[in-house]
Amino acid sequence: MTDDEGVTVYWRPGCPYCMRLRVSLRLKKLPRTEINIWEHPDAAAFVRSVADGNETVPTVVVAGHAMVNPSPATVMSEVRSRAPHLLA
Repeated sequence: MTDDEGVTVYWRPGCPYCMRLRVSLRLKKLPRTEINIWEHPDAAAFVRSVADGNETVPTVVVAGHAMVNPSPATVMSEVRSRAPHLLA
């Protein structure tokens, strides 16, 4: 379900941390796939697999590397090191 070359953001409605991260990445014009875990059971299962059984969001995967509840700065740092081709 993840993009091994890009960025995937797993989120759910009503999550303030998700909203903050998604807005930040949108403002940075970072190409990404956003998946609502409440609409995709397989996405929720993936999140549980990397978040110790919890549906903790946002969970972000950058070029195959999963991070649970990362800050926007952490995501951008991972993009610079793992997927620099995504930066404008």
